[in-house]
Amino acid sequence: MNEILFFGRNQFPSLFKKKPNKITNPIQFKFENENENKNKKQIKQISSGSYATIFLFKNGKAIEYLNKDDSKQNPSKIQIENIQKVTVGSLNEAILTIEGNVFAKGYNINPENPYEFINISSLIEDINDRIIQDIVSGAYSIYLLTSNKNVYGIGSNLSGQLGFDSKALEKTEEPILMMKNVSKIFSGIDSYSVFLLNSNHELFGCGSNSYAQLGLGESRKEETKIQKLTKIQNIPKGKIIDIKCGFIHSIMLIENENQNQNQKRKLYSCGRYRSNGLGKEYQNTYEFTEIKLFLFENDNILEISVGSYHTLILTSKGKLIGFGNNDYAQLGTSYTKFKSIPIQIKLPKLRFNENISNYHISCGMFKSFLYYSPSFSNLEEDLIKLFERKEFCDISFKTKNGEIIKAHKLILKYRLNQNQIEIEKLKEIISKKSIQRIKSNI
Repeated sequence: MNEILFFGRNQFPSLFKKKPNKITNPIQFKFENENENKNKKQIKQISSGSYATIFLFKNGKAIEYLNKDDSKQNPSKIQIENIQKVTVGSLNEAILTIEGNVFAKGYNINPENPYEFINISSLIEDINDRIIQDIVSGAYSIYLLTSNKNVYGIGSNLSGQLGFDSKALEKTEEPILMMKNVSKIFSGIDSYSVFLLNSNHELFGCGSNSYAQLGLGESRKEETKIQKLTKIQNIPKGKIIDIKCGFIHSIMLIENENQNQNQKRKLYSCGRYRSNGLGKEYQNTYEFTEIKLFLFENDNILEISVGSYHTLILTSKGKLIGFGNNDYAQLGTSYTKFKSIPIQIKLPKLRFNENISNYHISCGMFKSFLYYSPSFSNLEEDLIKLFERKEFCDISFKTKNGEIIKAHKLILKYRLNQNQIEIEKLKEIISKKSIQRIKSNI
């Protein structure tokens, strides 16, 4: 099942024929391909910036639309296989494969041929850091998290977003080491800022601070450029789940285990309220402060996404909430051009009829997506296919019944990102009858 909800600026004329430039109410669409199995054509991820929009499918293939107002525009297939994740910035695209390679393109990546993907992970000087675990795009920069927990940056450094003096290093076309011992990277499609979370749960940031979007506090609001990774103080109590960055604002999602089960997660924002909103009215915020609203009462926040100037929130009760700029109806309504206080977006009746946790949201520059993509449900099917083909079965598990089942090491190391919880889930799946029924093929 590959249906997607879309609203905002219509830059997909081949998908939305006879639709206006602004799609003010969420509409459903799906990719039609009678020659492919519907499960193979299922959406895995959507990433959209001012440069392009990439649709990644569960079969590891992807297509891209260049963001042009062209009635003859058609998508092009990306000629890279086994794609695990895609990310799009203002003028760059990056692709992470299951094998841990990163291919990227853009003016700040390959100026001689900005439309050609090149393997930037192979350019890392330390060969032990060439297996990449995660990628994130900023406006004109790309960040790579290696399997050794080191972060590299490539592209523009004009705002210090690579953590170096911009006068000494305006840009780099080769990945440069920014920080070690990192667990997560946070930035955004139109952001000149970046946050890095280390293994001790300490948060660091650098880059543009023109609108206090780094949350450094009022005493540092006049510092428009932070050119060295700086520790962010006064972080709200709890575990940082996610941070999403817009052009002039940042949104943080915090989880606190001591809170009520339905209110374990809370939202915080910093930056300039005008044109993007901070979930509060007429107030700039110089450090991360809580967004309090009745819409979040007795409801848990599943996911957040931030465009250039707007924010979307998906809750456990199926609410889609948005605030910020609405020039192109990217908040799913034609009413007003700017919403400082979060509003609930009216959705059509969803035909998927699935657990809401299988839905995901993605903001583009002036557009928004809600799509269905179960994060773990297809793993069992993938394992069966591997076993039946008898390919690369070089890791084995011993089940509770004493049976030895083999699996592809790439599933463990890359697709599951060495996550112990997910590995335990995999062991449980392997012990199911549906897997054991084909054990004679191994």
